[in-house]
Amino acid sequence: MFIHKVDDDISLKLIELHDAERVFELTDKSRNYLREWLPWLDITNKLEDTKAFIQGCLKEYAENKSLNTVILYKGEIVGVAGFNSINWSNKTAYIGYWLGEEYQGNGIMTKVAKALTDYAINHLHLNKVEIRAAVENKKSRSVPERLGFVNEGTIRQAEWLYDHFVDHIVYGILASEWKRGGS
Repeated sequence: MFIHKVDDDISLKLIELHDAERVFELTDKSRNYLREWLPWLDITNKLEDTKAFIQGCLKEYAENKSLNTVILYKGEIVGVAGFNSINWSNKTAYIGYWLGEEYQGNGIMTKVAKALTDYAINHLHLNKVEIRAAVENKKSRSVPERLGFVNEGTIRQAEWLYDHFVDHIVYGILASEWKRGGS
């Protein structure tokens, strides 16, 4: 099982089926907050939906295509983060994340994204890490900006959010930049 200690309070653990109840509870509790920027809230209405998501994550992890973890903060699951996909041909990992509303503002996600980036570059020996966020999603965009990621441009109408399209900013950092202290 994958477990990665970020600091004394934060760890990343491979998401597992026995995490489903807590992940669904956290999703449900933060539903209105998360719905502003995440397109899957309306199709995650029951525990079985979260279990199906986790089963997909575990299948892709076993196939070496992704790595999705729960974020443990002081021993409690507070969100999900990881590599939504890993492109081994191009040596690139794509980070995605969400955090329960009540855990925002504690620097958790910046530490998590830093740990994931470091893991991708120094342990998986990838060349690039990307994070994408909606143009108006200032909180999500601040994470890669704090870590020294480069704004590589905008993808117009990149994602359908319930009743409208949103543009995405693509942030990237290369292994050479990260090793020079991009964080």
